[in-house]
Amino acid sequence: MKLRYIKQSAFFFVVRLSAAVIGASIAGFVIYLAVKGAGVISWSFLTEHPRDMMTKGGIMPAILGTFYLTLGAVVIALPMGIVSAIYLSEYAKQGPIIRIIRIGVNCLAGVPSIIFGLFGLSLFVVFLGFGSCILSGSLTLGFLILPTIIGASEEALKSVPQTFREASLALGVSKWQTIYRIVLPNALPGILTGSILGIGRAAGETAPIMFTSAAFFTGKLPQSIFDEVMALPYHIYVLATAGTRIEQTRPIQFGTILVLMALVLGIDLIAIVIRSRFRRKKRW
Repeated sequence: MKLRYIKQSAFFFVVRLSAAVIGASIAGFVIYLAVKGAGVISWSFLTEHPRDMMTKGGIMPAILGTFYLTLGAVVIALPMGIVSAIYLSEYAKQGPIIRIIRIGVNCLAGVPSIIFGLFGLSLFVVFLGFGSCILSGSLTLGFLILPTIIGASEEALKSVPQTFREASLALGVSKWQTIYRIVLPNALPGILTGSILGIGRAAGETAPIMFTSAAFFTGKLPQSIFDEVMALPYHIYVLATAGTRIEQTRPIQFGTILVLMALVLGIDLIAIVIRSRFRRKKRW
């Protein structure tokens, strides 16, 4: 009996210690970035164009570019992901083919992002002739986050009790109306969780946009989806590989990282608030 309590106490100690180490690591990482980059954060830094080979000025074009690319990726991937998950969960006849499709989706979720970048370069930039632009980058990022959204959406749909579907169908409601009015609203919090993960990955990826949409420097804001854009992840990469100017641009690098983190967390926070509101409406 005493040995069991010792084992239990040891287990809880390890769990608490792990949580403390993770929390301290995250806090130390954020504090380090804040100390290094907070000095350059200002209104002009957020609203001006880069100057003097990006050693001065601001990062406003990169902020807008990241927002456009992320928004485009979500607009493309979210409907496709939800529809695909609905088909796999609600309509497809379960069998070997569907299992292979699910395995493929899971495998795609772990494919390195540079592979998606080369895919986007070959298909959208070269074959379809879109060129390096917002559309090519958004499509590439959309395909990048699509497996994550499909997987999370399918699990969310499966979490809705089967009795909900049976009760709706017993009342004479069609299958599509049951999915649209009963299943989807109850699965929406889980779907948004997958979307949050996708948003964070889309906003922070460098390799896909490097090949499909990101510009080293542009003096004007994009006027259409067929224009190149600067983006925060690629801007950080450029500043970090600026040769003899690396030390000169170091504060700007850390400031840009802080802005990127704030942008991703801001988008995620909006999604989390929406998800929480839907969860409060649940009655099960």
